[in-house]
Amino acid sequence: EKEQYMNKQDILLLYKYNQWTNKKILDAVAKVTQEQFLAPASFPHGGLRGTLVHALFAEWIWRNRWEGTSPTVRLKPDDFPTFESLRTRWAEEEKLLMAFVEDVTEERLNSKFSYKATDGTLHERILWQAMAHLVNHGTQHRSEAAALLTDIGHSPGDVDLVYFLSEM
Repeated sequence: EKEQYMNKQDILLLYKYNQWTNKKILDAVAKVTQEQFLAPASFPHGGLRGTLVHALFAEWIWRNRWEGTSPTVRLKPDDFPTFESLRTRWAEEEKLLMAFVEDVTEERLNSKFSYKATDGTLHERILWQAMAHLVNHGTQHRSEAAALLTDIGHSPGDVDLVYFLSEM
């Protein structure tokens, strides 16, 4: 089996894309009413608030795991009564997440780390694989948010990687 390897430049590019596309989604959500932000929907994590809180939760919990702690709590939609409260928290998390990504070494990217899931189960993974997973996970939930936004007349526009690359 050929060994898989990720370099620092490529993971950083993925995280800059993640940052860019999160901003496009959040900028679109900033235009919706409080009612629309809180409205339920049939996606796995509900409407805009539930879907975005889930994406933020993933960024927060994975960064914590990479930094050596395994939180047992989850961020919940009720923790964010307004869009502004969510955006403020996400801006703080983005700074911490990007600092981690900018500081990570190539050796560390290609090494294993251990963490406990919220249910206490112990896992071991290669760091870059978990980091790539997080960006991909965010893509799923940003797509759900984009569909909700488009339905209410606030499309975030194109959020594909190729559009980010062409804007660089």
